[in-house]
Amino acid sequence: MERRRRIMKSAKNDNRRANTRLNPDQYLGNFIRKYRLEKGLTLSDISARASISKSMLSKIENGQASPSLHTIARLAQALGVTLSTMFSNYDIPSDNAQLVKAGKGMEVVRRGTREGHTYHLLAYNKGPKQLFEPFLITIKNKSETFPTFEHTGIEFIYMLEGKLKYRYGQFTYLLEPGDALTFHGDIPHGPEQLIDVPIRFLAIINYNVFDSDDTNSRSQ
Repeated sequence: MERRRRIMKSAKNDNRRANTRLNPDQYLGNFIRKYRLEKGLTLSDISARASISKSMLSKIENGQASPSLHTIARLAQALGVTLSTMFSNYDIPSDNAQLVKAGKGMEVVRRGTREGHTYHLLAYNKGPKQLFEPFLITIKNKSETFPTFEHTGIEFIYMLEGKLKYRYGQFTYLLEPGDALTFHGDIPHGPEQLIDVPIRFLAIINYNVFDSDDTNSRSQ
């Protein structure tokens, strides 16, 4: 037990000291390993929950692999955290206001991944309760596969450039610049067909949509 506490404390301190000098892959690996140790979980536990191989998880934890956003989202769910919480301490100031200059948002998935998606996280969760996550999403290549996502809360999409068909459950929607789409995130959703690339759109997830009273009133 004492050895485990020392390991957890060391992981926390290492993560704080190294945040500003680690690249995103190294930072993500440190974060996953730290939270896994804090929860007393093994590589096998997380790999099973996230449906990825133990060897790939080990590479991710050691900063030797660049996981897709779909994989990162599964790992976040396996750890019980949100995406922005995973990157909340990465190279950002401690001010109450957050300014993210053009092109400087945290790049969650880099170009050249299998899906061809780049997600820039434009704000970082710094409090105990996750309220929202804003992403700027760029798709430059017509991908063969399209990851689908499910999460709590409401998602708002605003198209900036390009044209695509976006799937929500059994429905598809044609989105062009200036179009907006809002939906509950607990239904599988994601790009269905890329028609005109490059594509850019804002995706904002609002987690603090319903409190307990709202939830009760919806069920009545």
